[in-house]
Amino acid sequence: MVLENFQRRLRQESQLWRDEGIISASQYEQIANRYQFKNIEAAARDRSKMIAIAIGSILLCLGVITFIIANWQIWAREVKFILMMSLFFSTNIIGFYTWKSAVEGKKPQRSKRLLGEFLLVLSAFILGANIALMAEIFNINGSATELFLAWGFGVLVMAYSLSLNSLGIMAIILIQIGYWVGQGDLSYSNYTNDWSWVRLVLKHMPLLSWLLFVPLAYLCRSRWIFCLAAFAFASSLISNLDPLPLLNLSDVAPWVASFAFALPPALFWSYDDLLFPTINYRLFQPLGRDLALVAFGLVFYVLSFRWQWQAQSYTSSYPLTNNTNLFMSLPIIDLGILSGLAVLQWLFLMRHRSNPPRREVIFTTALITTFIAFIAIVPFWHQAISRIGDLGSFIFNVLLAILSWGLIQEGLKLSDRRAFWGGMLLLTLQIISRMLEYDTDLLFKSLVFVMCGSVLISVGLWFERRLTTATKK
Repeated sequence: MVLENFQRRLRQESQLWRDEGIISASQYEQIANRYQFKNIEAAARDRSKMIAIAIGSILLCLGVITFIIANWQIWAREVKFILMMSLFFSTNIIGFYTWKSAVEGKKPQRSKRLLGEFLLVLSAFILGANIALMAEIFNINGSATELFLAWGFGVLVMAYSLSLNSLGIMAIILIQIGYWVGQGDLSYSNYTNDWSWVRLVLKHMPLLSWLLFVPLAYLCRSRWIFCLAAFAFASSLISNLDPLPLLNLSDVAPWVASFAFALPPALFWSYDDLLFPTINYRLFQPLGRDLALVAFGLVFYVLSFRWQWQAQSYTSSYPLTNNTNLFMSLPIIDLGILSGLAVLQWLFLMRHRSNPPRREVIFTTALITTFIAFIAIVPFWHQAISRIGDLGSFIFNVLLAILSWGLIQEGLKLSDRRAFWGGMLLLTLQIISRMLEYDTDLLFKSLVFVMCGSVLISVGLWFERRLTTATKK
């Protein structure tokens, strides 16, 4: 679309130059041939056709759905089953061949490809409707968790088959909806069968997220899918291990918090695409390190609050049954595999770094290792050996300040806006959080807000002037 707008604007300007005598007719023809002015109208015509087809397809689908709803109670069970499956397969087949012909054609047609992808996504939605309706037709008792998980895994198979970014994102979102709905159901023990597939999926979601979603990111070459996979892994790991508050000792081992907080940044920072034998390029390694810094910031910020280190009463929401110890130990499988992967990645990182290693690389690696060591050791010491109280809050406030300052320095050194503003906002958030956490009067709060706002404005303007000056040089 941007290229077409450029071509259209260039055609208008070049026609004006030709009419004003700035360029000759032959020069105009050279420009027209170089930028393919003749294809502008053809592209617009194809886009209009695809828009008409898309709108017509939507109206046809709405008409079919309305017809089905109007006669749903009248039809027999077999008719309902055949009709819904026919709708799913017809939409899927038409979308697949439309998308395939646009991708594999001699001249890739963007509008046709988008139409095919839209029909494939529509068929993914129809798949969910089919699962729900078939359960109703055949009187299968199920929960929303089972619906979303089955739907999500079905769309995941479609995403792997077609390597489509949109289907991959949709599959991860559906599975995550099923997971978080299931966490609420699990706390009320809705699944009486301890070995049901839903319970196993919920308990092993961290490992499944890493094993199922990361390879999909490579198939689709999608940074969005990799980010969603990282979020699904880290959030489900924290949720399953439930490490907070730190003095929750009723049914959680003292090493749980160390694994829950240290494993995600350790995996993200040491991640290397070259670990895959068929990958010879680094597609997601920089993104993994950005995610590690985000994970460090979140962990430091959460553990910087004083109340996290104080004793609190806690009652587990999980009912105690004969198999409680078994299911509480199930995450150990995930922790063992993921910890082994983290160790393998760090060994690979140490082996393949520059030789001789640069001073900056050595310092950064040592700093990240120190961060991970503090995250792993301090909560364990507090839970298993001796209460450290306010010292724990002080340690993580210092670590948060070091991380913020390091990001600011990196942004200044590399003229990187993301690093600079990330560090500034993290430092500002730390100052405001400490001010709100402690008992301070309104006058002091007002002073802190005014100072933070003034510093952000002045430093931001200075940084932008600095970037402008460096660009001019």
